[in-house]
Amino acid sequence: MFGELEVKRNYYFDREKQGYVCLLDAFLQFDGAHGVSPLLEETAIHLAVTGSSYRQAAQSLEKLVGYACMSHETIRQLIVEAEVVGHRKMEKKGRVFFIEADGLYVKRQRSRMKGKEEKIVTIHQGWEKNGKRVSLVNRRYYVHQTNEPIWEAIESFLVKEYGYDPLEDWVVINGDGAPWITGCREYFGDRGYFQLDQFHVAREIRQLFRGHARYRAIRKTFASWDEEGVLRELTSAIGTLEHGEKEKQLEALVRRIEEMPGCLRDYRIWLKEKGIDTTNMRAMGSAEGTMHVFAKRSKNGRSWRDAGIEAMLRAIVAIKDTLLIRTRRGVMYGVEEREETKRETIVRKALKRVQTQMAEVVRHHISYLCNLQGHRFTRYCKH
Repeated sequence: MFGELEVKRNYYFDREKQGYVCLLDAFLQFDGAHGVSPLLEETAIHLAVTGSSYRQAAQSLEKLVGYACMSHETIRQLIVEAEVVGHRKMEKKGRVFFIEADGLYVKRQRSRMKGKEEKIVTIHQGWEKNGKRVSLVNRRYYVHQTNEPIWEAIESFLVKEYGYDPLEDWVVINGDGAPWITGCREYFGDRGYFQLDQFHVAREIRQLFRGHARYRAIRKTFASWDEEGVLRELTSAIGTLEHGEKEKQLEALVRRIEEMPGCLRDYRIWLKEKGIDTTNMRAMGSAEGTMHVFAKRSKNGRSWRDAGIEAMLRAIVAIKDTLLIRTRRGVMYGVEEREETKRETIVRKALKRVQTQMAEVVRHHISYLCNLQGHRFTRYCKH
């Protein structure tokens, strides 16, 4: 982290292992073979996951340390070979588990498939207010990377991490109409409730009815959680759209809603019928936010090998969920998602003030700004 350091130290002989060792290296968990200390490895992992690319992470390390201490390929290998210890037991809070499910399509390189969908879910147990902000209680991410059926794997995760009881607890699932997501209805049965994601349905309605005479009425009915009313509005609108493709899309939407009774109903009504207090519960819909977290690093024109994207997704989950990471040399540490420091906040606010005050500061110090053209330039700077 601080560049090259020259240290004088004693060299000892280990009688048990029959080898020489430096006690300082042993204390720092630094063997000298790779020329990188654990702290620098931790920083490299964080930069590679939260940054835009491996090259950008290598360049940031070079600026930080002062010399090219690690190449982008070394950082990539570090991510691929790192092992995430996924188990972190959560304190169970309540009998209701919320699952936000969505798929992330990632391009593949050197493969017959152009791309593959990564199945990602967010699991939490409700909401709590932190000042003006609202955070998820007991939030964890799960990325499906095994051959086990998706909902069996998620249930096993719930049991292992939260102490989920299939006979006593309730599960509310929110997602789009993808077959792997709607399969939860059959798997959880009466203990689960599936709700179509409001964002996806609202977007589809907007694409179909923007500019249509009945668009406002459909939106109002949809916002009131009136599933029967939405079906009536959509069914009666069949045949009134301009294009044949939109008609087919509308018919498919109606059919999808009819095949999943209750999918547009408020899940809190279902929980109240089960005797669950829903006082602090909110409308679900964080699936798109979850996808943005993972898409920011894995998409934007990038293509991946299977091993590379799987390792990157595991590393993102490790940082978001503060899980332990075991590096290729067996060192274990936790890489936490770092928040903005107080100093960074002060600098950011100062920069905003500078932008607004710049014109007034330079007005009477640069002669050009005192004439007519200068006044126009000053007004432009204020804007």
